[in-house]
Amino acid sequence: MNVYETLALSELLRSNTYPGRGIILGLTPNGACSVAAYFIMGRSVNSRNRVFLEESDGIRTEAFDPSKMADPSLIIYHPVRELGRSLIVTNGDQTDTIRDYLEQGRTFEEALRTRCFEPDGPNWTPRISGLLSSDGSYRLNILKSADPEGSACLRQTFEYAPVAGVGHFLHTYVCDGAPIPSFVGEPERVTLLDDLDAFTSLVWDNLNPDNKISLFVRFTELATGKTAQRILNKNQ
Repeated sequence: MNVYETLALSELLRSNTYPGRGIILGLTPNGACSVAAYFIMGRSVNSRNRVFLEESDGIRTEAFDPSKMADPSLIIYHPVRELGRSLIVTNGDQTDTIRDYLEQGRTFEEALRTRCFEPDGPNWTPRISGLLSSDGSYRLNILKSADPEGSACLRQTFEYAPVAGVGHFLHTYVCDGAPIPSFVGEPERVTLLDDLDAFTSLVWDNLNPDNKISLFVRFTELATGKTAQRILNKNQ
C-alpha cells in the first residue's frame, strides 16, 4: 500500500453518485497558490432549490425559488467567510462559530467543540469544516455521530502543511444510501491543478449531474494574497 499516493479527484467524484457536501483544500503543483473548493449536492426538492451567491467576505446559500423553500434551517448558511487572509469553509452555520472564536483569539478546535453533527436523524449528517491559512497550511475537521442513535459526537481534526500539487478532500457521505453512511477515515489525498478554470471544470463535470447543485473554487496567490474565484450553480 502506498500511503503517499495521490488519487485522481475526477475518478473519486465520478464513481460516487452522492458524496454530499465536500471541501477540498491544498496547494497548486507550481506551489504558487492555495486552493479552496466547496460543493453541495442534494436529493430533495428543498435541498436542490439553492444557489451560491457571492458576498463581500465569501459566499452564502440562497433559495433559487423562495416559494419552494420548506425548511431553511440546515441548508441556508454562509459556507465561506474570509478572516484576514485566512479562509473558513464549512457545510453549515458553524462557519460563523469558527469566525467568532478566531476573532476572540481562540482556536478552530475550540470553536468546533461547541458544535455537533446535524440533527437530521437517521442520517446524522456530519459537519465538515476547513481553515486555510495565509501560508497555505490548512486544517480539516469532521463532527459525526458515534452510533446509529446519534447519542454522542466524534470529533476529528487533521492538520496539513502545504505540499505542491496535493490537496485533501473531505465529504459528508461515503456514498448514497438509506440512511446515508457518514464519511469514514482520513480526508482523501488528491491531485490538484495549476489552472483555476481547468480545476473548476474537473470538479463540476465529474459531480453527479442529477444531484449536484453548486460549486465554489478559489485560488489565492501565497506571495501577494491576490484571489481569483469561480461560482457555478445548476440553477441559473
